[in-house]
Amino acid sequence: MAGPLVWWSADEGETQALAARLAAGLARGDVVALTGELGTGKTRFVEGACRALGYAGRVRSPSFTLLNVYRGRLPLYHLDLYRWEAGGREAEAAEWRELLDGDGVSFIEWAERLGDDLPARAIRVALFHSGGTRRRIEISAAKGRLAGWTAGDRSAGASRERPAEGQEGGR
Repeated sequence: MAGPLVWWSADEGETQALAARLAAGLARGDVVALTGELGTGKTRFVEGACRALGYAGRVRSPSFTLLNVYRGRLPLYHLDLYRWEAGGREAEAAEWRELLDGDGVSFIEWAERLGDDLPARAIRVALFHSGGTRRRIEISAAKGRLAGWTAGDRSAGASRERPAEGQEGGR
């Protein structure tokens, strides 16, 4: 796993733009593992990916249903494991493993709860509060997977540069 690329997002729009850029390079069977405290923007990140994959409907966190499926150019499987407890739920975990290897892309909120069941090929996205609406977003993946994502690239909306102290935007 390569070290993380760090991005700074000023607001939800920049977070969604970064997710859209990531989603544009995804293919069947890809897994994106999302981690972060409550309110860091994991579901908004998924929403940005959904838009990039051609889904225009409402995107909601599947905290109670555990899984939402969005249909776009690729099916997007959105899992939220916040309320999931691994013990005694092996049947669900087995079904999810099938999804992760299926015909779509999977975005998993609270992915750390999968433990060793999280595929090694997963792209890891960690979101952190950074004051107000700002977020620090770290993206890491297997070596070479994020080729082309360079320090000076601003096409994702978010910035690779840390905002100055007291500065509202990420640029």
